[in-house]
Amino acid sequence: MTKDTRHQSGHIFTHARVATLRENTDGLGLIDDAAIVVEQGRIAYVGPQAEMPALYADYPATNCENRLITPGLIDCHTHLIHAGNRAHEFELRLEGASYEEVAKAGGGIVSSVKALRAASEDDLVRESLPRLDALIAEGATTVEVKSGYGLDTENEIKSLKAARRLAQERDVAIRTTFLGAHALPPEMNGDKSAYIDVIINEMLPAIAAEKLADAVDGFCEGIAFLPDEIARVFDAAKTHDLPVKLHADQLSNLHGAKLAASYNALSADHVEYTDAQGAQAMAKSGTVAVLLPGAYYFIRETQKPPVEAFRQAGTKMALATDNNPGTSPLTSLLLTMNMGATLFRLTVDECIAGVTREAARALGILAETGTIEVGKHADLAIWDVQRPAELVYRIGFNPLWKRVFRGN
Repeated sequence: MTKDTRHQSGHIFTHARVATLRENTDGLGLIDDAAIVVEQGRIAYVGPQAEMPALYADYPATNCENRLITPGLIDCHTHLIHAGNRAHEFELRLEGASYEEVAKAGGGIVSSVKALRAASEDDLVRESLPRLDALIAEGATTVEVKSGYGLDTENEIKSLKAARRLAQERDVAIRTTFLGAHALPPEMNGDKSAYIDVIINEMLPAIAAEKLADAVDGFCEGIAFLPDEIARVFDAAKTHDLPVKLHADQLSNLHGAKLAASYNALSADHVEYTDAQGAQAMAKSGTVAVLLPGAYYFIRETQKPPVEAFRQAGTKMALATDNNPGTSPLTSLLLTMNMGATLFRLTVDECIAGVTREAARALGILAETGTIEVGKHADLAIWDVQRPAELVYRIGFNPLWKRVFRGN
């Protein structure tokens, strides 16, 4: 999977079933016997093949033989850049230790911090590429990558630079998120306020100056940072014109989702303990609920996200892998969709929208990708399936026929 530098100015995908995922359409916006015309990496036409303008007739064509085309998949929440693994903690949890007990015993995020600090930027890129390749092999064309295992200026910058380099190594769009407020580093000796000062006065200005982050995130939880501490980080993000996201209400209801909505956050993620008030606040602000069934499954949670409350409020829902070494070592968006359906009772349409349109919305890039519409990037996944439900129904099977990134 070396980076493809070829450029095609024009191409047609013919004889396809296209799930456009356009907003305000029924279901997935399916068009039968459709064609997609690509010019210079963007979609120039999508619609019935019989109505395709004649001026495109001499473009080279790929006959999709009635296969399904969806937007390229988008993983809108990952911690892809990390060093080593935490398989030992997995064993501890199998023996009965809780997530909090593992963290308090020196495991958890802090153990990943130690491993990342010891790794070079080249090490991080090399170790992360196989994880990225697994996502790409299942049709991913955009992947969000968070920092958060460095927890000091030098190592947070190293993480974000490694993440940006992934897009130089592979044909994929990478969105980077600064997650300095992920955990308290050991050298701070328990002083959260002083560490927030470091984030605000040192890390964030340095990262913003180098334009290394597309957004700022935090972990709002009793074992991480409280709402007033997160608010300080979000206020600082505003001064640097960076949008915010939040790990919210995963293990308890600290009203993190409502806090995120008050800052017009792009998304609130996890949200297992979010209440109806939080769901309504998110719907009003346009903050997307990013559901992470891999973490729910892996740490054997029992509190499910309030999917019905999100539906009733009109809160948009996305799905993501949450790929990370401690609580969701998952590199499959197809399995994520199946988990979203089986564990959280999402519909097929909600699952597919959750890893395309709504994932794009959760990253603030819906104007450019996430649906199949004229003017958007030609980021497509072509599937050897008869019906969309097959993408959600199968487990451990990859029906991807072709992946198209920016028209190639």
